[in-house]
Amino acid sequence: MSSILDEPDLATLVARFEAISPDARRRWGTLTPAEMLCHLADATDWVQGRTKPPGLTFPTRIHWTKWIALYTPIPWPRGYPTRPGFDPRREGTKPDEFERDRRRTVESLTSLARAPAAQLAPAHMAFGPMSQKDWARWAWRHADYHLRQFGG
Repeated sequence: MSSILDEPDLATLVARFEAISPDARRRWGTLTPAEMLCHLADATDWVQGRTKPPGLTFPTRIHWTKWIALYTPIPWPRGYPTRPGFDPRREGTKPDEFERDRRRTVESLTSLARAPAAQLAPAHMAFGPMSQKDWARWAWRHADYHLRQFGG
């Protein structure tokens, strides 16, 4: 099961990010490649406590979708709305220079892979309490989902 805690899995994600071009055509959704990079960096920065988007609420117990979303091969549904604080068209980071945004995304994922568990957010907005292992799996699935969105 792929995770950013596994160096080869993380290296594969990084290589896939390096292959994405600013003009890559999306297969679904509305994000551009540049917006996707900002969305992913904002989300992984938040997990590490670097940002605090407004309006986030958390369930107090583990939601049944957590296990399905993180630990089964079932594809994530397309078209799920992004929270405003992670949406580059709303309150999230707006794309700047593509290479800088790509570098920020890769650096955020890499630092998340190396972050101590105590530094990570205690819960996910939909899944509830999260362990370091959960966050590492979430980060891999989230990045993979968006990379596949652009054929990467």
